[in-house]
Amino acid sequence: MIKNKHNQAVWSKRIKKKPSLLFQEIGSSIDVDKRLFKEDIMGSLVHIEMLSKQKIITSKIKKKISKGLKKIEKEILQKKFIFNKKHEDIHMNIEKRLFQLIGDDAGFVHTARSRNDQVITDFKLWTKSSTKKIDKKLNELIKTILKVAKNNVQTIMPGFTHLKNAQPVSLAHYFLAYVEMFQRDKKRFFNNLENLNENPLGVAALSGTSFNIDRFFTTRKLGFKKPTNNSIDTVSDRDFVLDFLYTVSVCSLHISRIAEELIIWNSDGFNLIKLSDKVVTGSSIMPQKKNPDPLEYLRGKAGGTFGNLFSMLTILKGLPLSYFKDLQDDKEIVFRSFDILDNCISILNEVLNNFKPNKSEMLKLANKGFVTATDFADHLVKYHKKSFRKAYQITTNIVNYAEEKKIKLNELSLKDLQKIEPELKSNVLNIFDLKNSINSKKSFGGTSFNNIKKMIVKYKKIYK
Repeated sequence: MIKNKHNQAVWSKRIKKKPSLLFQEIGSSIDVDKRLFKEDIMGSLVHIEMLSKQKIITSKIKKKISKGLKKIEKEILQKKFIFNKKHEDIHMNIEKRLFQLIGDDAGFVHTARSRNDQVITDFKLWTKSSTKKIDKKLNELIKTILKVAKNNVQTIMPGFTHLKNAQPVSLAHYFLAYVEMFQRDKKRFFNNLENLNENPLGVAALSGTSFNIDRFFTTRKLGFKKPTNNSIDTVSDRDFVLDFLYTVSVCSLHISRIAEELIIWNSDGFNLIKLSDKVVTGSSIMPQKKNPDPLEYLRGKAGGTFGNLFSMLTILKGLPLSYFKDLQDDKEIVFRSFDILDNCISILNEVLNNFKPNKSEMLKLANKGFVTATDFADHLVKYHKKSFRKAYQITTNIVNYAEEKKIKLNELSLKDLQKIEPELKSNVLNIFDLKNSINSKKSFGGTSFNNIKKMIVKYKKIYK
């Protein structure tokens, strides 16, 4: 229950009976929303500055409230502030303490404002700053991936489709694929920042206020682009929450995919990478085991972010306009998703700084599965004027022949090849070389070593 300086509930004149202990418990959100204290105090400081400018409150009262709010922020930072569930949320906890510090003048802080616009202002400010934190961490992750790529331009491995050997690629090219994914994540976060960059403060409960407030002033002071246009939509809107949760989910998905890749590559069946002891765990019963638990953690945590997104969608789907208590859960859901992603980016960064590719095994695997077959088909098209479908059929015959002989394509002699396609010349043998195959992929975005080097240089200019 929320009480003022005189130890009375704010709404005690209307709600005359004390709420049950159970209601107090479910009505309290302070354990969750106390992490909004900086944003709440910032919003209040700007609000009273605007009220003073508009002569709605005196300069003396403004200074008094400002001093009290700054003292409260200092108390919270120094862990001297006592959060009380009886005061329900961060807004009322701060207001209660303000009454204790400065007296009845604290009551002016809520002039021309409701908790409805107050909470969404706090939430948008927090989402903006937290998005920037994620963006910074993604930058560091991308830098790490670029470092791995730079060291492995000429590390040859099989590229997979359906987890079957498909075509030879550079390991650097493989990792640069994840740079593209995380760059798209960064764009999604940026777009969300643009969409939520509208100031809710001043719409009050749902219809605006009769006070002569200046929402453009608070917009500038709080770092928003413009004030929101419709008061009802403002307090009802949680699109920015959905956008944030969706973007977190997609980014978590990308982390899960690379984690799954590394788990497979680290398995005894593949043995393509070795994880440092810093990022593995042991077995409680099998002494020889080194398990990729952190990677499995990443894979599992992605599911939590998906669930959070779906939870929020479910909460919103049946809500009429405008504000309902259901929306109280939005902060817990968003905080949980943020914490998951923040932690997962750090873990992935740590793993990528503590692994080594098993280059010999990668090359060995790349030599299996007839991965240069497509190069042979392309050769027939370019130098023997075959249609690609005809070339495909001839290549299939070559592959079947090699399979029957239990040899690799690069072990076939010119005579072997000419048994199937008599027109072939000795230059055809070069195309079965893995490096030649990779370097032939010169089309923009392809895996040739020169392409990769150019992309790494390009990215390094961006992520200095």
